Amino acid sequence: MAIFTDPIREHADFGPGDAEWLHLLVGDWQMVADLAFADLALWFPHPDLGYVALAHVRPSTTHTVFHGDFVGEGIRSDLQPLVDKAWNSRSIERSSETNWSSDMALRVEAVPMVRNGRTLAVVTTHMDLSSSRMPSRLELTYRQCAYDLLRMGTLGLWPDFASPTGSRRGAPRVGDGLIRLDAEGIVQYASPNGVSAFRRLGDGESLEGRSLAEVTASLLKDRRMVDETLPLVVTGRMPWRSEIESRGVSLSLRAIPLRDEQQRFGALVLCRDVSELRRREMELVTKDATIREIHHRVKNNLQTVAALLRMQSRRMVSDEAKQGLEQAMRRVATIALVHETLSQGLTQSVDFDELIGRQFRLSAEVASPSQQVRTERSGTFGELPSDLATPLALVINELVTNAVEHGLEGRAGTVWLIADRSEGDDGEELTVTIADDGVGLPDTPHVEGLGLQIVRTLVTSELGGTIRWRPREGGGTAVEIRISLAGK
Repeated sequence: MAIFTDPIREHADFGPGDAEWLHLLVGDWQMVADLAFADLALWFPHPDLGYVALAHVRPSTTHTVFHGDFVGEGIRSDLQPLVDKAWNSRSIERSSETNWSSDMALRVEAVPMVRNGRTLAVVTTHMDLSSSRMPSRLELTYRQCAYDLLRMGTLGLWPDFASPTGSRRGAPRVGDGLIRLDAEGIVQYASPNGVSAFRRLGDGESLEGRSLAEVTASLLKDRRMVDETLPLVVTGRMPWRSEIESRGVSLSLRAIPLRDEQQRFGALVLCRDVSELRRREMELVTKDATIREIHHRVKNNLQTVAALLRMQSRRMVSDEAKQGLEQAMRRVATIALVHETLSQGLTQSVDFDELIGRQFRLSAEVASPSQQVRTERSGTFGELPSDLATPLALVINELVTNAVEHGLEGRAGTVWLIADRSEGDDGEELTVTIADDGVGLPDTPHVEGLGLQIVRTLVTSELGGTIRWRPREGGGTAVEIRISLAGK
């Protein structure tokens, strides 16, 4: 979530890391909103608006009190004194009277976010008090946890830059399961979902009053496969993530140490059953490996076919037959090169610049063993799907061969390959130009050979594009191919 606009940056007197710290806060404050059963808003001073709302988060554990989006707007006049007081005092301030809004009784607290002795912003919490029922033990524990985290924010102890921000799926949330530990790692409270998560691992007893580290250790079957961060997570000593697996169940754990000015006094451990996520990830890994192996075997088979064609061409007496087999060999080798590239990646797309960089010069050299032919390439093809990469590589191979054999006609020259990927009227387009400085287009129509017939068929049928020949400025011939990449 972007929380700063250019006008805000103009008025912010931030030191090194201050802006990143607030971004880290907003990236993780959904947890606080869920624990507090309250909406959170982030406020920053503005010369014209008093304070401006930089961000807003709604709780997923209860209903929101703000249905409209007020990010970027100024603060209400009745809320500003409380925010001013919190900004200046650098301590949590609670409204002395109940605020009524949209037929709801709200309790509002203002929490200054202080780092290196400077207030950077103020978080306000807005909790609905209109429910008359007594709060449960779960709610009381959750709210205490939220207060502890916000209190750490006033001391600059949370959010913690040591928290990992890896992209692995399955990050635990408050609703998935919460366990509160004391300073010794003993479970003070475990939510029903937290208890259920550990029961799926095989623990049948109550968690409260037991060491979470000992509980976890008793569930491990093969300790050689344990994540090295697990002991520090289940004792609540470091703000890291780890996983435990037992009986086919995978549990993702995240620890948030609770600290004050002197010491660590406890920790929160969020847990989530990620067994299904990991199973699907393993299926994808297996599928990717299978696809890569298929491409590798296709490449090997095509190379074998090319080698057989080469052996057969050496036995041919007729020059025409030998030349035909050699051309077929080059076409098969071009397709094999695309499959070789696909076998090295995890996606069904090809870095065409890397592929064609090898193929372009090789095509010119094979077509001109006795000529001095220079090759020059410019522009960028980018990533192309495999269903475009194979026919396009064949087309370029045929046109380069044609430019050397018929454009240069046995003399020295240059062949250019130019790629232009741009936005057209119907979406993204790729324009490919193969040019030479040879004899140019013939004055009279000529009969197309097999190579150019293959080119026309591939461009129109496989690539869904257009092709045209034109004289090159400065002499020679230029062939231009246009392909629409929209939806591909």
